[in-house]
Amino acid sequence: MKIKVIIIGLIVVASSCSKGQQSEQVESSIEIDNSVLPSNNITFKNQLGINGFEWDFFDADNSIISAGRMNVINSFGGFRHYMDWEKIESNEGQYTFNPVHSGGWNYDLIYERCKTDGIEMLACLKNSPPWLVSTYPGDQRDAENVPAPYGLPRTDPASYIKQAKAGFQFAARYGHNTNVDPKLVTVNPNKRWPADPVNQVKIGLGYINYIECNNEPDKNWKGPKAEQSAEEYAANMSAFYDGNMGKLGNNVGVKTADPTMKVVMGGLSVSTMDFVLKMIEWCKKNRGYKADGSVNLCFDIINYHYYSNNGTTGIAPEFSEAAKKADEYVAMSKKNANSAEIWMTEAGYDLNPASNQRAIKIGDKDAILTQADWMLRSALLYGRHGVNKTFFYMLDDVDINSTIQYSSSGFAVGYIRRPVADYFVQTKKLIGEFSFYKNISNEPIVDIYSLKDRKIYVLYVPDQKGRTAQFTLDLGGAKNGKVYTLVAGADNMTSKIIPTTNGKLDMTLTETPIFVEAN
Repeated sequence: MKIKVIIIGLIVVASSCSKGQQSEQVESSIEIDNSVLPSNNITFKNQLGINGFEWDFFDADNSIISAGRMNVINSFGGFRHYMDWEKIESNEGQYTFNPVHSGGWNYDLIYERCKTDGIEMLACLKNSPPWLVSTYPGDQRDAENVPAPYGLPRTDPASYIKQAKAGFQFAARYGHNTNVDPKLVTVNPNKRWPADPVNQVKIGLGYINYIECNNEPDKNWKGPKAEQSAEEYAANMSAFYDGNMGKLGNNVGVKTADPTMKVVMGGLSVSTMDFVLKMIEWCKKNRGYKADGSVNLCFDIINYHYYSNNGTTGIAPEFSEAAKKADEYVAMSKKNANSAEIWMTEAGYDLNPASNQRAIKIGDKDAILTQADWMLRSALLYGRHGVNKTFFYMLDDVDINSTIQYSSSGFAVGYIRRPVADYFVQTKKLIGEFSFYKNISNEPIVDIYSLKDRKIYVLYVPDQKGRTAQFTLDLGGAKNGKVYTLVAGADNMTSKIIPTTNGKLDMTLTETPIFVEAN
């Protein structure tokens, strides 16, 4: 059944003649097809991932995990680690992990702690190291250049063998295969100074299940030195995935080291499925088909980025194409990509009032609370539409004072969570292990999440102007409902038992989600 909802929203745009803001009424027509919103077994904590860096785990001492920082990181269901290739291979062919020779970080310690705490790590091996960048002409050198030496044919998997060898070493160390031939595993045995710890070979530590091949390979704003076509990136991934089906050697490719490690496509910045479909066609022509007749793909997981925006400011996720994009990717994967998982690994809102990706002040609600509402509602949207994992941008600000988009999107400042992180940790505690079961209303939005015999309703108004709505929730004859309310600045939601009238609760809903369980 399709329901067409007409929403009148408040869009805020930057004024060209002053530092203030202009408001205008716009009409947004959102068409939702409930037939494509089946229940799923995706636990909701998978929608609560965060992006960050290795330094987010430490204070001054890189050898000891910061308890305060770890307390913040435990607010989330996953961590996408922006890991520069340079960190693990500062010098060509010499690999370092503990400590990495670029920065001195202890990756073993980070990954072990996250596994212990149940934080799923996605290691995003990105950028090119200086020794590879130096192969480019002087006026074309950039860390985000295509990860192949200058001048090599970019549609040939062999051109990417250096990156694929790094993928092998990473997977051999942090994957689950304890039977990797030790002769194929190497580390840099040198010290940087007399008291420097020496890297040791380790195999099959079992800390990492997912690795991502670069970040935004379709970066068209960087020009041809950094932007790959779908066919070029497919060749790149074929090398990185399994050494181009083993053709590049026994120490090349992630799957060569650990067949169980999942290889994630680099998050696409343009969010076009045509790019993925062209990669699939490349795989058909160059990798063929498996014994079961399915395409021998060079990736396990499809990955894209999407920031809800109207061109001048951030907008509520329901006013953007976030749901449409998710539905299209899920349908495309089912039809063309062996039902590969769909991940959305970047979305966010800035707090700087001059950024064109900012969250807005709504009535007496400051932008920092709007950011919290919109981020949690984004997670709920992706859970509703069958995205398998979502990661948000990002843990800390780049610079809260910068007007450049994405610079002030932080969820925390040092040890202090912002309201958005408060909302995430509270929701993770309540329904983190639950899965989306059913949507029963789109205006207001009412979703049901389930875990065994328990069902919890999530209710809110999908708007961005401070609107409220009345809703009668049928709790199936229960005498009471337990209502959970999000609280900025707290570790847990508040809860209250409210008697029903003939099993029903009459409720006033706002743009901040609330949670209800029959008691």
